[in-house]
Formats: sequence, C-alpha cells, structure tokens
Amino acid sequence: MGVPLFTLAADLTVSRLCLGTMTFGEQNSLSQSFCLLDKAFNSGINFFDSAEMYPVPQRAETQGRSEKYIGLWFRQRKIARDRIVLATKVCGPSGQMTWVRGGPRCLDAGNINDAINNSLLRMRTDYIDLYQIHWPDRYIPMFGETEYDPTRQYCSVPIEEQLDALGRAVDAGKIRYIGLSNETPYGVMKFLQIADSVTRFPKIVSVQNSYSLLCRNFDSGVAECCHHERISLLAYSPMAMGILSGKYFAPDGGSADARLNLYKGKYSEGESRYNLSKATLKAATKEYLDIGRKYGIGPVSLAIAFVLRHPLVGCAIFGATKLWQMEEVVNACEIVLTPEIMVEIDKVHGRFPNPCP
Repeated sequence: MGVPLFTLAADLTVSRLCLGTMTFGEQNSLSQSFCLLDKAFNSGINFFDSAEMYPVPQRAETQGRSEKYIGLWFRQRKIARDRIVLATKVCGPSGQMTWVRGGPRCLDAGNINDAINNSLLRMRTDYIDLYQIHWPDRYIPMFGETEYDPTRQYCSVPIEEQLDALGRAVDAGKIRYIGLSNETPYGVMKFLQIADSVTRFPKIVSVQNSYSLLCRNFDSGVAECCHHERISLLAYSPMAMGILSGKYFAPDGGSADARLNLYKGKYSEGESRYNLSKATLKAATKEYLDIGRKYGIGPVSLAIAFVLRHPLVGCAIFGATKLWQMEEVVNACEIVLTPEIMVEIDKVHGRFPNPCP
C-alpha cells in the first residue's frame, strides 16, 4: 500500500506521515539521523518537519542541529529538492532560550527575517516549503495548560507585522506557504481575517497542533475553524511522546533510552504534559491498549490509524529514534479502524477525556 499522499496546498503534495526531527542532534547522532531519514524517504515519506530551536531538550550547544542534519542529508544523498517537502518553525517569545536572538523576545519582522535566513543556511536550501510560527506571540495556555488567565497577557507584536514579514519572505521566494502551531481558534481566525484584508498577506494553509488518543482538544474549537476555512491539521505527537506504545507500563518501566526516562527532570515541557504519574493518563492508555489487543491491532497501529482517520488531518507528524519504530508507524497506514472499534475508543475518551492536553 505504501504511505498515502495528501494535497496540502494547490501545488504542495505531502505524504500523510511526516517525520519530525526534534531528536536529531541530541538523542540521535548524525549517522543515526541519516539512517532514519533514508528509511523514511525509501518508505514513501517526503515530508520532514523541524524547527530552529531543535533538538530538544533545547540547549545552546545543540540549537539548529536538526535543521543542519536535514540539509546535510538531502545534499549528500543528492536528492532533488523538489522530491522532498521541508517544514520548519520560528520560535515564539520565550525568554528562556537566550541563545536564540536573546530569548527570543518577540516575533517582530526582524526576528522572523533572521530566523528564516538562518534556517535556510542550516538546511542548505533556497526555499522552505512550509514555514510555521511555533507558538503565538501572545499569552495562551499551552503545553499542558488548559485554562486561560487574562492577567498573564502581555504586549505582543501585531499579527499584521508578522504576516507582512512572512509575506515579504514569500515574495522573495524564501518560503512557499505559511502555517501556525500550538494555536487557538481565536489565533487561527485572526490570522485568516487579517490576511483577507490585505491582498499581499499570505493565508495560512495548516495548523500544527497536538492530536492523539490522549489529546483531542483540537475537536473542541480549532476543528470548526479548519473545516470552514479549509485549513489542514498537521497532528503532532500522535503517539503522545511514546506513551501510547505501552512501553512505559511494562514491568521495567520502559528502556533507559526511552525519551521520558532518558530526560527525566530535564524536559519540563514534556514531563508536565505527559505526566506518567497521572491516574487518568494511566487508565486511559491501558484501556486503549486493551482495545488493540481485543481486535488484534498493535498499539502503534491503533494510535496512528486513529489520527489519520480524522477528516481534517492532513498528516501525522511522528518521531522515531530507531528504525523498527519507523517501520511500525509506516505499517500503520494499512490499518482501518472499524465503526465498532471507534465506538469503544470513544467510550474510553468519554471516561478519560484528554489526559495529555
């Protein structure tokens, strides 16, 4: 069967599996990353996602390596540029990553331009197919937070300035399309509204938000926006940081090099969202694993097939640190979840909704 394709934009066709590269340069060495990229490409995956801050956990010493590895790979393998789709992201305001333009402090035109130019250099390419804002330049609850606190809002860069900078990059041929990430219904609609008001402003084509059996928040608000505005969801973390594989619930708690074990205490964003001590997370995961066993479907296949069946999902962005993990994800493309299975999945979701928001 192979990996199916999806039309993300008028002249942008991507594989429905996208290889996320946030482990490249930290958990995966250059040679290991090349092997994973080779395997993905030879399996029919043409879509690769990175970010200027990667790899994670983020450090000054490693920042940008993931993009560099991708650039080295397709150049050394002499792969024609139009055979692959490259996506990357600009950091929103952080204050913590002082090595990235001083924080970064904001998403003004200067920061966006510098980020694009540096990503182009690292990826050894003349253009980026999909350029995304990693998280908004305004306060929103994210990375495990669920409740909006209006007192935390701060003075942010106008969306007009962000779209103007992105539009100029499109006009210059540096990027082809733009997207958002970790966004809310308000953010999606404001970007669309402002783009509609100025002819030269580009329209977003995608939203990269978390979506999995353990996180269906997208369906509560952003989904309606995407449906009516014809925006595709690029679903990241479809395996919920590997939790849905069941490995962390094995008698040994998973191998020492499993991500949440290897970086325990060093990756606050991941640990707060994917908290293995959370009772609802454990209960929900174990019930999903039971459904897979009942119907003879492996946990990886169940998790990936669930995401890909969503009518608004363009692709699932997955990570893999080992070749056998990638094989399991690729094989999941052949799985179709029956209505009977979906009824059981929805019952579990009703009892334990979104334990990894």
